[in-house]
Amino acid sequence: MPARPRPRLLAAAVTAAACLGAQTVASAPAAATDEVVSRGVAIPAFYTPPASLPDANGTLIRSERLPLALSLPRLKGPLPGTATRLMYRSTDSSGQPVAVTGAYIEPSAAWKGNGPRPLVAVAPGTQGQGDQCAASMGLEHPLRFNGETVSVGYEDLAIYRLLAKGVAVVVTDYAGLGATDRLHTYVNRVDEAHAVLDAVRAARSVRGASITTASPVGLYGYSQGGGASAAAAELQSTYAPDVALSGTYSGAPPADLTKVTKAIDGSELAGALGWSLSGFLQSDPSLEPIAEAHLNAAGKAALTDLSTMCVGDALFTYGFAKSTKWIKDGKSLGDIIATTPAFQTFLDRQLIGTMKPSGPVRLATGVSDDLVPHGQSRQLAVDWCAKGADVTYKAVVLPHVGSALLNHFAPLLTDQGDAIDWLTDRLSGKRATSNCWSMPLQP
Repeated sequence: MPARPRPRLLAAAVTAAACLGAQTVASAPAAATDEVVSRGVAIPAFYTPPASLPDANGTLIRSERLPLALSLPRLKGPLPGTATRLMYRSTDSSGQPVAVTGAYIEPSAAWKGNGPRPLVAVAPGTQGQGDQCAASMGLEHPLRFNGETVSVGYEDLAIYRLLAKGVAVVVTDYAGLGATDRLHTYVNRVDEAHAVLDAVRAARSVRGASITTASPVGLYGYSQGGGASAAAAELQSTYAPDVALSGTYSGAPPADLTKVTKAIDGSELAGALGWSLSGFLQSDPSLEPIAEAHLNAAGKAALTDLSTMCVGDALFTYGFAKSTKWIKDGKSLGDIIATTPAFQTFLDRQLIGTMKPSGPVRLATGVSDDLVPHGQSRQLAVDWCAKGADVTYKAVVLPHVGSALLNHFAPLLTDQGDAIDWLTDRLSGKRATSNCWSMPLQP
């Protein structure tokens, strides 16, 4: 079973050193810690939450300058912008307060669209479960390879494309990814949706930010991020009515985790099974006895090992692994879920598509995607259309290349420009044109 984070000792001197030069925004003191090291990477003390959190969701706990690895100096400010590392308060799926980290980037480019400078919250795709994999760290270290871990800040491309258009960006690390007090609850739709929406609130409080509550807001995400942005659009009206959405891009969303779990088993990204299961157990400890009863020693060891890995590590170590090797009686994880009502009920609660999203949504899915299966992503568009949502559905037609990972990743690159153009049009006040009418004809 994944190891739980151990308690941190108070050490005021460490905290003072870590927060030197940081912007203090909350009355609660920053929690000091023993140094946290994940696969040879020392996690900055900034990422360890304080003992107590603010009352309001989206409240900044602390912030500090974040050096961008890919930046060009100039007289009017660095290109593509100035970054700030963030920690803010959110609420997890059990209703408990949680500290989430991320980053805000103020663009150097002027916004040339209509109205005030907009803000886009970027929900990262799968990074892993180790704290060193956090997207905010990827802005500072786009490629990390130390012999123990491999991480690539691939979301930087979308972030920089948005900044080039004069759009301010806030990126969330999600609950438990970066922040050292808990395990990342991978693909938990409520945790992710809350983290995305509260990142918008937190960005509005960053010192020197040009955005305000009047700034149009958009959401952007692909894969895990596509599920997070989709879930955030569904929960916005009840959880964050103060965060009005001008548009949401959801690419390859894992809307139905039962189907996604079966698809990734035995694929290049089979390690994501471990992240998912560990996240389920973190979210709902009542499932732990069930997992304990079914997992063998290899399965327990894999979950513990994966809990500190990034995507690169998982590809090299657990690529093409089959969950049957982790289960005592040789059944698959999908079999266990299907025959265990408590697990199936938990996954049913993660289903995206049961609520109407706020604002226009562009949903893209590769027709050859068999990692985050095309069919379940398309079904999300159908479900939303049936609820009267404003949906622009995009089927990305690319050949099947024999690799589930490439079938999934290729549409991210080929559709990204169109996705960002669509989103910036919404931020500029241009109306979307739903194509729900065409769904019966769409692949």
